[in-house]
Amino acid sequence: MDDQIDQWDATATAEGVRRGVTDARAVAESAIARIEKLDHRLNAVIHTRFAEALAEIDAGLPDGPLRGVPVLVKDLGTQVAGLPAAGGSRLFTGGVADRDSELVARYRRAGMVVLGTTNTPELGLNASTEPTLHGPTRNPWSAAHSPGGSSGGSAAAVAAGMVPVAHASDGGGSIRIPAAACGLFGLKPSRGRVSPAPQPSTLSGLVSGHHAVTTTVRDSALLLDIAAGPLPGDAYAAPTPSEAFTASARRDPGRLRVGLITGFPDGPSVDPCAAEAAVAAARLCERLGHEVTELTAPFRPADVGRASAVVMGSDLVARVDARLDQLGRQLADDDLEPFTHLLYDTYRRLGAADVSRALRRMQEIGWEVGAAFRTVDVLLSPTLAQPTPRLGLLDTRRPESVYEHASVYAAFTSVHNVTGMPAMSVPLGRDGEGLPLGVQFAADLGGEGLLLALAAQLEAAAPWPRRAVPR
Repeated sequence: MDDQIDQWDATATAEGVRRGVTDARAVAESAIARIEKLDHRLNAVIHTRFAEALAEIDAGLPDGPLRGVPVLVKDLGTQVAGLPAAGGSRLFTGGVADRDSELVARYRRAGMVVLGTTNTPELGLNASTEPTLHGPTRNPWSAAHSPGGSSGGSAAAVAAGMVPVAHASDGGGSIRIPAAACGLFGLKPSRGRVSPAPQPSTLSGLVSGHHAVTTTVRDSALLLDIAAGPLPGDAYAAPTPSEAFTASARRDPGRLRVGLITGFPDGPSVDPCAAEAAVAAARLCERLGHEVTELTAPFRPADVGRASAVVMGSDLVARVDARLDQLGRQLADDDLEPFTHLLYDTYRRLGAADVSRALRRMQEIGWEVGAAFRTVDVLLSPTLAQPTPRLGLLDTRRPESVYEHASVYAAFTSVHNVTGMPAMSVPLGRDGEGLPLGVQFAADLGGEGLLLALAAQLEAAAPWPRRAVPR
């Protein structure tokens, strides 16, 4: 039975529990055994609550749509009551969350079983998960490679089969980058689709969003139905969908106009394997009856990066300063990793006018990208401009290396954080070393249903492996 459970996605697991084929305790014990067996090699899970989870099962779980499904939560911007919440940073160690985030509470009300939290780069500021605090997470496809970031711990755990789904968040590609690196499906929802409560998101809320990494499209749709919806007083709220996301994932998307982008006139170079994966996905779309048109990228990655950096950097300074006020001391040399320290020193010098200019430029970028949706329904591109990096390339102890390489990995993804538009990475390709490649589809604000409908069609036409196949 354990081997059977290991192959189920979250939807199938919930169905198995509902029908009595298995029970929630057996499912949780199987997941715990897999974590204990696999995580010593991958270092994806940093804090666990196994005994508490089993006790919650024995006391009775809510009869929700994912009753009995185990889940892991990323240790960044979301907290689990009773577990540390340091965001991968030594500065933030020592505290324990006294309550669940709203998203975690919604998972619990759906009957999910929270087993622990996953590794993340310090404060999510890297496209690879290699924090000094917990050490690097390794890609289940190749231990020498990164699982991406900043949701690398979650992606590695799901790709290895520890749990069927895991929470993830995305401020510049942090759901889609690890999904691409680990061969998973990763959808970044529209701005304001999922409430960040109780942690005020300030400026970073404009570019950041919470959801999950999954092995199947239907799991992503069901989790989004569970997680979506604002709380009264949320600063941002996405347009109300016309139907449930699970219903969208079951319907025919119709004939779509697809805009294909494979490079930049004046941006970073794109690896031929990454470009070819997007071209192959375009051909698949044509075979499925969609119309594909090649487009010039309606944005410049350097412009996107500058605007996003100011917004995220301002939030970093506010967060670090608030922590130092809480501790009642000055910043020590070893509180932050060198790269994070450099960012803090850089962006603490910003003035209000700098932030205002960045916000104005973000709106202009939104209009520029939005104009593309007058002639196409979705934009198609590689997820990553370059294949999955080896561990060490984005080592935050060497800020110059991160500066040189990190922006390349977010060249196609970060723009959709700046615009607030939904975007998904679909595992449709392999690089020259046999590792997964993702292709990205983006839609206009509120278009998650359209993306899910297309993703389900692609999944049926070109299924991808449910688990990593180690090299």
